[in-house]
Amino acid sequence: MASTETKTTAAAELGGVEAGLDALETTVTGRTPFRQTFVNKILPPLVGIALVLVVWQALISFKVVDDPTKLPSPGAVAGEFKDAWLQGTLLGYIWTSVSRGLLGFLFALAIGTPLGLLVARVKFVRAAIGPVLSGLQSLPSVAWVPPAVIWLGLNNSMMYAVILLGAVPSIANGLVSGIDQVPPLFLRAGRTMGATGLRGAWHIVLPAALPGYLAGLKQGWAFSWRSLMAAEIIASSPDLGIGLGALLENGRNASSMSMVFEAIILILFVGIAIDLLIFSPLERWVLRSRGLLVKG
Repeated sequence: MASTETKTTAAAELGGVEAGLDALETTVTGRTPFRQTFVNKILPPLVGIALVLVVWQALISFKVVDDPTKLPSPGAVAGEFKDAWLQGTLLGYIWTSVSRGLLGFLFALAIGTPLGLLVARVKFVRAAIGPVLSGLQSLPSVAWVPPAVIWLGLNNSMMYAVILLGAVPSIANGLVSGIDQVPPLFLRAGRTMGATGLRGAWHIVLPAALPGYLAGLKQGWAFSWRSLMAAEIIASSPDLGIGLGALLENGRNASSMSMVFEAIILILFVGIAIDLLIFSPLERWVLRSRGLLVKG
C-alpha cells in the first residue's frame, strides 16, 4: 500500500514538472498590438530625441551658447539636411559610406571567420598569432590610414584595407572566445557521431559558439564603421566621392558647424540603423533558438 502511494506521489510530481516545463516552452503566438509596440519600443526613443532637441534649442534661446560657429541651432542643421536633399546629394553621402562599410565588413567576415577557427582549434597557431590579434584589436583604426595610403594610394582599396585591419581581429577574437566557451561534452558528442574536421566545425563548433561569434561580429562592424570614417576624414579625395567622413571634413574646412552636425547625425543614424536592422534581429533569433527569449 505504501509502495503504491509512493509511486502515485512520484508520478504526480513528475507530471507537475512536465507541466511546468511545457508552460515555460509555451510561446505567445498572437500578434502584439500596435499600441503596446508603440509604447514600449517607438515612444521611448522619440521622447529621448525630443528631450535632446529641447535642451539643444534651450542652449541657443537662453544664450548659454550664443556663438553659431560653435553650436548651430537645430533649425540651421535642419536647413543643411534640406539643402542636401534638394540638391540630391544626401542619399549619395549615405550610400557611398554604407556600401563601402558593408562590403569591407563582408571581406572581414570571410577572412576573420576561418582565421578565428584556426586560432581556436590549433594550439601552435594560437600561441603564435593569438597575442598579435589581441594587440591589433587594441590598436586605434586611425593608425592604419597613413600606411594604407602610402601602400595603396588614394583609392577604394585603401579604404577596404583599413576596414579589414580594424575588423578582422575583432571577428576572429570573438569567434575564439565563443569556441572557448563551448562545453567539451558537445565536442565529444560530435566526434562520436562522426562530426570531425570541417564537418564538426560547421555542425558542432560554430552553432555552439554562436553567441560569442555574434558579439565579435557586432564589435567587428563597429570597428569597420569607425575605421572607414577615419579613412574618409584623413584621406579625402574627389576620386573617392563624398562619404560621411568626407562630409564631416568638408564642414570643418568650411568652418560650417551645421554641416559638421549634419555629418555627425548621419554617422550616428547609420550605426543605429545597422544595429536595429541586422544585429538586433540576429541576437533575438539566437536567444530564441536557445530558449532564452519568449516570442511574443
